[in-house]
Amino acid sequence: MGDLLLSIVMLAGLALAGGAVMVFRHGDRRRALLMLIAALVLFGNVAIWLVPVK
Repeated sequence: MGDLLLSIVMLAGLALAGGAVMVFRHGDRRRALLMLIAALVLFGNVAIWLVPVK
């Protein structure tokens, strides 16, 4: 179940990053920046969850 959730979060991060690029091309820089920050937060969460614990 955990692997499925990590996969969904990664796909959401990729969708946000791709959406940020598309929104940036249309000229809405603030929304694109917020979407990019949200994607980076999701990627950071996945990185934290994947750190091995003793």
